[in-house]
Amino acid sequence: MKKLESSLKNMALALTGFSVVAGGLLGWVNDVTAGPIAEANAKTLSDAIAVVVPGFDNNPAEAPETVDVNGVSYTVYKATKGGEFIGAAVQSTSNGFGGPLTVLVGFDADGNIIDYSLLSHAETPGLGSKAADWFKKGAKGDITGKNPGETPLTVSKDGGQIDAITASTITSRAFLLAVNNAYAAYKNQHVDGASGATQQATPKVEVPSDSINVETNN
Repeated sequence: MKKLESSLKNMALALTGFSVVAGGLLGWVNDVTAGPIAEANAKTLSDAIAVVVPGFDNNPAEAPETVDVNGVSYTVYKATKGGEFIGAAVQSTSNGFGGPLTVLVGFDADGNIIDYSLLSHAETPGLGSKAADWFKKGAKGDITGKNPGETPLTVSKDGGQIDAITASTITSRAFLLAVNNAYAAYKNQHVDGASGATQQATPKVEVPSDSINVETNN
């Protein structure tokens, strides 16, 4: 019995020691990789901003603004050239078919869409994942040049003018919702150069209730 108790104590001590060493190693690895990961993420964001709202000579990512619209927070990166406001990139998230879908949308000074970058998503490969390119300039669902303030962006299935991704209507609705909400955040923070008055945000566009219907693949 004493031998068994001794063996159990030794095992407990060994496991405790292993846990301490493993925890220390994980902490060390985290400290070592935290810097490079942060730098990589910062570069990815800067590159994305340069794509969606090009031509600036400031550093939009250096002093982002947080805007609350309908109880949701959005990050706005203002772009200027020669001290003059030329537009902004807005980060917005909505729930797609597979989970959160985050997009960075670039608007010019008039609120027209310049370009966008799909930052992250959990959509079906080959279907919903096509959102990364489907709505780009010249593509079937092209949204560039459009102004959500004039007409909220919706898919043709819902009476809108945007072609949804084939077999991925839910993802398309979620994507356009994120874009519409990004515009609302943009106008809420954008100050009119003539009057100095802050523009009012457009109402949040909700995903139609029938978007919960099960589709072929997405």
